[in-house]
Amino acid sequence: MSDIAGVKKAAILLISLGTEISSEIMRQLPESYIQKVSYEIANIDYVNPDEVDEIVTEFLEMAQAREHVIDGGVDYARNLLNTALGAQRAKEVIDMLNQIQLRERPFDIARKADPQQLTNLLLQEQPQTVALILCYMQPDKAGMILSQFSLEKQSEIAERIGRITRTTPAVIEKIEKVIEAKFWNFINNETESVGGVHTLVEILNSVGRSTEKNIINMLEEKQPELADEIKANLFTFEDIVSLEREDVQKVLREVDNDQLALALKGVSEEIKKFIFQNLSSRAVETLQEELQFMGPARLSAVEEAQQKVVSVIRRLDDVGEIYLRRGEQDAIIS
Repeated sequence: MSDIAGVKKAAILLISLGTEISSEIMRQLPESYIQKVSYEIANIDYVNPDEVDEIVTEFLEMAQAREHVIDGGVDYARNLLNTALGAQRAKEVIDMLNQIQLRERPFDIARKADPQQLTNLLLQEQPQTVALILCYMQPDKAGMILSQFSLEKQSEIAERIGRITRTTPAVIEKIEKVIEAKFWNFINNETESVGGVHTLVEILNSVGRSTEKNIINMLEEKQPELADEIKANLFTFEDIVSLEREDVQKVLREVDNDQLALALKGVSEEIKKFIFQNLSSRAVETLQEELQFMGPARLSAVEEAQQKVVSVIRRLDDVGEIYLRRGEQDAIIS
């Protein structure tokens, strides 16, 4: 399916869906694609009803295939679609979906590549190249690869990931051309947001504690503001439910009751229940009373209280009083 044919099909589909639904969809598209689709819509005077039915049917089949792929993978989707559509049509739909996904996601080949082979390749690349590719990868796989670099390179790559905001098709294309001699079938792309603190935090949450500390320490020297932002996001208040029972009890013993009550303002019942299960019945009663009679609180005040709890968690983890699960297995020392 050519790019023009694909855009024209999208335009016809949007026309058939009506103005209200189409406008909601258009708001989710990249600006460059909105321009292409808008041009096609403006130049379509008449659409054959049979053509509309065919395009809508194709869209529904593609949506169904994508949902099945997400649920259980390509083989699972193919088996279900074979029953629903027949083997030949199922193959066509899966093939079209694969092509669309390749165009949507740059560096998909890196996501599928063997981690060690990819590491061997990227060890020879510049930090800015490695940073961009890691932004498009699974956080656990990116963390595994990042930990294989020297400490100096780790900090350089981490800094670049944290500072990336947007990239352009020209930059992606240039990097793909450099890499494609070593990798096959790299992907065409659209402009999209990548990197940033959130991406770096996801990667650091998947590496070992020592790797994370090395990166944070070096960033504190070179980019202290970035380091502070990363540390504030590495463990969120909601993540408290991942702590072991004895660990969360150690944390709660060091948190002022008023501060804890404010931190629990507006959180889910699941988190409240988890906290209550790790307090004495008397402490729970006191805390529930405070929550009941507490008036409206500013969001900034609640977030500040939650961050103070997180600071206690990270401090206790730093000194070995509690243990936060990491992406890598911790060594056992006898």
